[in-house]
Amino acid sequence: MAISISPGMRAGAIGISSAALLIGAFALGDSHSSGSNAQAATLTTASTSAARITVTGEGMVTGTPNQLVLSMGVQVNGSSVSAALGQANQAVRRVTGALRARGVAAKDLQTADFNIYPNYQGNSQVPVSYGVNETLTATLNQLSRAGSQIQAAIAAGGNAVTVDNVSLNLTDTSQLLATARANAVKDAKAKATQFAAALGERLGPVISITPTQQSVPEPLFAAVNDQSGTKAAASVPVSPGRQQVSVSITVVYAA
Repeated sequence: MAISISPGMRAGAIGISSAALLIGAFALGDSHSSGSNAQAATLTTASTSAARITVTGEGMVTGTPNQLVLSMGVQVNGSSVSAALGQANQAVRRVTGALRARGVAAKDLQTADFNIYPNYQGNSQVPVSYGVNETLTATLNQLSRAGSQIQAAIAAGGNAVTVDNVSLNLTDTSQLLATARANAVKDAKAKATQFAAALGERLGPVISITPTQQSVPEPLFAAVNDQSGTKAAASVPVSPGRQQVSVSITVVYAA
């Protein structure tokens, strides 16, 4: 007797056949050792996993400033503009001469400001004198000599000398930044390893690394005041201290 299978019956038959094949495969797999099953599970996990561990690493190092920038000048008053200007020019020459004589290069001395102004007394509109203010920026690249250089300049300027501030700088941070970056990478790896261990996973390779912050030290400022009329000290004390350089990175690891 001929048997015909309709589309619906054919689909059911195919489904039964597929089920039979699956049952057979399961039975066959069940007859194998448990080691084969574990290997299949590992392969499946590895092929579908997209786990990531993202950490932030920080590296910090400190360095000693090697440069001092001094802002100083002279301020004088005279009965006329010409007289005040002449006194100011002489005082500036004495200050720069003292700095040059103690090893400060000409290229490290720069005129920063110059002002001439009238001085009034009371409500009078007639000037009683004229003032001149000249400001000089001196870059001192030998901190071991900076104190004596500053003292010499102050002594040369006498009562006319003025000092606004001092900045201490790190002129070359390249090596410090390199060390800070290396420390940041080590810090990131240590953190990621801890997370992976806590999760029971092995830390995978680095997927990406992104610098998020790089901090170089700003100049440190300290006031330097000269008390006119007091006996000159051997040198102005200079304490460079330490400045910090830091780097922050974001690292993504596979897990």
